[in-house]
Amino acid sequence: QVQLVESGGGLVQAGGSLRLSCVASVQTFDTVTMGWFRQAPGKEREFVGVISWSGGSTYYADSVKGRFTISRDNAKNTVFLQMNSLTPADTAVYYCAATKAASYYFGRSPSEFVYWGQGTQIPVSS
Repeated sequence: QVQLVESGGGLVQAGGSLRLSCVASVQTFDTVTMGWFRQAPGKEREFVGVISWSGGSTYYADSVKGRFTISRDNAKNTVFLQMNSLTPADTAVYYCAATKAASYYFGRSPSEFVYWGQGTQIPVSS
């Protein structure tokens, strides 16, 4: 059973930065595409960004492009979400997610991500 454990959440002021980490308990982490999603109060879960299994490709939602950066350290089975210039509109529960090993999927469909973290709350105050 693959487990994803997120850390780094917390209250941040508008204009501030925060970095989330997600550690995956999977032996073949370098074949797994990792994604970040978020769910704001009263809204559906939405795509934030994705990073390919090698880390060579990333893709972001328009709402975060230029402010958020996803990276990964395959030696440590960890993916990161660096969030800069945060606004109250970024307030949400953030989830990391993983595809099946060696699926080589690279996209934004939640149904392709079969493993999910527990979520971490990010309130952004104005």
